[in-house]
Amino acid sequence: MRRPVAWLCFATILSLPACVSSTRSDPMHADALVGAWRSKIQFTSGAFAGISDLQFMTVFNAGGTLTESSNYDGAPPVPPAYGVWRRIGPDRYEAAYEFYSTRPPARLDEIATSGWLPAGRGRFVERIALAPDGRSYTSTIRYTAFGANGEPVDGGGEANTAATRIGF
Repeated sequence: MRRPVAWLCFATILSLPACVSSTRSDPMHADALVGAWRSKIQFTSGAFAGISDLQFMTVFNAGGTLTESSNYDGAPPVPPAYGVWRRIGPDRYEAAYEFYSTRPPARLDEIATSGWLPAGRGRFVERIALAPDGRSYTSTIRYTAFGANGEPVDGGGEANTAATRIGF
């Protein structure tokens, strides 16, 4: 009679891991990156290289879309960036996102009549390495600037990033 009880206890112990939920998605699945992140970016070249306090807040959505906003979105007025992301390997991801750039008015009185007009767009391509605990990542970013007609213009560059997951 003791053997069936021992087998029952053994089977129960083996099934316990299936009952435990994780605070992190499995790194082998794309959804490990889903969530809100705050990152510090340092460009090593290009128009943004002189900015030492650049930060992004990025939301990676389930399904592969993302939204990014920076602490410089208001200088000059620039809308958030929108894009897509995908898993490219274990704990490795790639993101591509774009934003519209604006140009300042030629004269101060134009602020009231036309404001900051479109000047082109920027494109970031980011290669992300998620930490094993899923709470941080490092990445490299390649920035390309485009003029109002879609032509590449000067100002692009490369950056290194360190990000942490936003949580409670």
